[in-house]
Amino acid sequence: MAPELTDLQLLHELEPVAEQLLNRHISMFKEWHPHDYIPWKEGKNYYALGGQDWEPEQSKLSELATVAMMQNLLTEDNLPSYHREIAMNFGMDGPWGQWVNRWTAEENRHSIALRDYLVVTRNCDPVQLEQLRMEQVTRGFSPGQNQQGDLFAESLFDSVVYVSFQELATRVSHRNTGKAANETIADQLLARVSHDENLHMIFYRDITAAGLDIAPNQAIKAIHRVLRNFKMPGYTVPEFRRKAVIIAVGGVYDPRIHLEDVVMPVLKKWRIFEREDFTGEGAYLRDDLAKLIEELEDASKKFEESKQRRLEREARKAERLTAKRLLTSTP
Repeated sequence: MAPELTDLQLLHELEPVAEQLLNRHISMFKEWHPHDYIPWKEGKNYYALGGQDWEPEQSKLSELATVAMMQNLLTEDNLPSYHREIAMNFGMDGPWGQWVNRWTAEENRHSIALRDYLVVTRNCDPVQLEQLRMEQVTRGFSPGQNQQGDLFAESLFDSVVYVSFQELATRVSHRNTGKAANETIADQLLARVSHDENLHMIFYRDITAAGLDIAPNQAIKAIHRVLRNFKMPGYTVPEFRRKAVIIAVGGVYDPRIHLEDVVMPVLKKWRIFEREDFTGEGAYLRDDLAKLIEELEDASKKFEESKQRRLEREARKAERLTAKRLLTSTP
């Protein structure tokens, strides 16, 4: 059996592909500017400059939209960690380094635009937002971490496979948050951001596809490892579990969306279950991915049943409160 390629060998083998995909990305990218998506005329000074500090009643977005948008923003805020991770894995030479810097510059626009929108429209507590940003960025992030918090060895394949799924998941989350906001400017802004995320996903997805052709068994090991331990980068945000429940129940990002809109489209693009070049452990891991998909399907069904029960409880509670108000208001 041929020895596995080192990351340096893979970088060398994939460099022409990276250059081609970088050029394609630049040709497809549509220029935009964060300031064009901010309703500046709604802005006013805060207390430090003689104005009024934020008060809860100033927020116009629903709880779902606010929680989801803040979660998305705090995820984008951890860009220093993401830049460090891909720079360490890709290096800063040639087309790899050009991609790292280009990707970082584009990603930075997202946090700029989302923060300006939320602060100018007063749809969140800016003090709380800044405190959360400080904590989030201080905690940092590494994709090479499993559900128990233990680090596993990262490779070039681990890195590009993880971001192939993560960028698509982020795109879906941004797009669904825009729809949930029920506000035209927020929807337009998040549609613009999600378009960027989609282009980033395509770069990483196609790099991985090329890697699958060069070293299929190494690639499938990384795909299996990443999906078995997958966590969104926002899991380090304080109170992540509570926020994730709100986001899932609200239909912004839930187990079904993760399976059908993120995992399956990428696996199908890579033709994981059609390829015949996996051998030995690689073939076993590919078969185990089929089992993982069944597990994700079961998890989706259980979540949907739990969500339905929760919604029914909330409906009954609302009915009781309405009845109580009617009784107390009756002369």
